Amino acid sequence: MRAVDLAPPPVFFGRMNAINTKRLPAHPLALANMLTYARIAAVPVVVALLFWQSILGGGLWLRWVALAFFIAAGLTDILDGYVARRLGQQSSLGRMLDPIADKLLVASSLLMLAAGTTIRGWALLAAVIILCREILVSGLREFLAELRVSVPVSQLAKWKTFGQLLAIGFLIAGEAGEKVLPVTIEIGITLLWIAALVTLYTGWDYLRAGLRYMIDE
Repeated sequence: MRAVDLAPPPVFFGRMNAINTKRLPAHPLALANMLTYARIAAVPVVVALLFWQSILGGGLWLRWVALAFFIAAGLTDILDGYVARRLGQQSSLGRMLDPIADKLLVASSLLMLAAGTTIRGWALLAAVIILCREILVSGLREFLAELRVSVPVSQLAKWKTFGQLLAIGFLIAGEAGEKVLPVTIEIGITLLWIAALVTLYTGWDYLRAGLRYMIDE
């Protein structure tokens, strides 16, 4: 059995590249990283507000506050990458934390929405698909990192994240949103299914690209 060939294979959404031995400086207090920290810090706030409203029976106004924090966190996802490129603040730390922040925000929100029964019935399957894909890709990235192979984020994967955030935003508004737009939850569930299908496709694409490195040739 010979060693695994690390030449990057062509795939539909991009390429996996051997990791350069020269790593970018961390710049822990750079503005781009501070925006990512803010997104992570927003996670327990959104969770607490949803718990207060859904589990403890708080007022529907808590949904709007949770949505405000969620939107602000989502905006940092756009801004941190722009700031990093614009100000030359791209770093290994930021590259590591950015997808982690996204996954924390999405996963925690989905779990709280399921606990509060905003997501229920067959819609739970869409949430499970999203969560399982994120775990799969995270494990794949960790495995390939040991082989010094990077997994760049594809453009479709970025749209997948946007779709997830948009769906969750409608679902966070939930019952409070129904008083303004009666089909708020239905829109959120529909968008969640669309996001789940795109999530499933991008997860398979990542897995297919990674299989080359998982099997000894």
